[in-house]
Amino acid sequence: MDKQNSQMNASHPETNLPVGYPPQYPPTAFQGPPGYSGYPGPQVSYPPPPAGHSGPGPAGFPVPNQPVYNQPVYNQPVGAAGVPWMPAPQPPLNCPPGLEYLSQIDQILIHQQIELLEGFETNNKYEIKNSFGQRVYFAAEDTDCCTRNCCGPSRPFTLRIIDNMGQEVITLERPLRCSSCCCPCCLQEIEIQAPPGVPIGYVIQTWHPCLPKFTIQNEKREDVLKISGPCVVCSCCGDVDFEIKSLDEQCVVGKISKHWTGILREAFTDADNFGIQFPLDLDVKMKAVMIGACFLIDFMFFESTGSQEQKSGVW
Repeated sequence: MDKQNSQMNASHPETNLPVGYPPQYPPTAFQGPPGYSGYPGPQVSYPPPPAGHSGPGPAGFPVPNQPVYNQPVYNQPVGAAGVPWMPAPQPPLNCPPGLEYLSQIDQILIHQQIELLEGFETNNKYEIKNSFGQRVYFAAEDTDCCTRNCCGPSRPFTLRIIDNMGQEVITLERPLRCSSCCCPCCLQEIEIQAPPGVPIGYVIQTWHPCLPKFTIQNEKREDVLKISGPCVVCSCCGDVDFEIKSLDEQCVVGKISKHWTGILREAFTDADNFGIQFPLDLDVKMKAVMIGACFLIDFMFFESTGSQEQKSGVW
């Protein structure tokens, strides 16, 4: 009898997440309202189970319906276990859906996942986090195998950025352009869409004989900000900073930094880490355009195809 009572009073597991899915909310979010302690055990008034019944309840008793609480979405990207998602803030006025996360942050960290098959180019994947280490977005390249391995880092690509609900909120489109700095025409550019299909800004390479320079434009293709990098874009034993400046280039308002990740990772993989800093009150659309600029810089200067010269990113 004591064994049967112990089975009847056993609590129900808090979640039944599939293996490999990180929790979207802290464990307390699955505990129900205050005082809730799982499935209630069978009561005295329950009728005896019918003969031959083998239902899910303990000792054959039926289990009452489970209360319905907010459950995690199962279409969210798989990341490192235990990495929390950033909770969604209240969206500001005229904010494209999904960009409300950017309204409360002034720094973004982008971590590229290491490829399992180095030497054979696969679609790049990235985790985008805030300064507290909470995952804000997940980004994945969508390019066919032939284009990746034939065009290398100069390849055109579509990069899709999804939020913690599994919704695509930002799309980056990079067309095929000339990769030679000696050619002042057909320069690099990337289009940023939010939501997908609606352009909100552009990053256009500005020709310069020595320095990597870019112009940030809004959805009307009006110049808003400038980006300027060092003469020799080399990630050897230190960070590489691309300064975000005002149109007259007299005021630095932020920066995009390629972080040094160690000699082994730098030499044998093309998995890079970046940081983006911008004013907290900057328009969320321009913050999203900064993310696009970071990915364009990554492909232009730090995306390796097996040669150390490309890895060093010499201009």
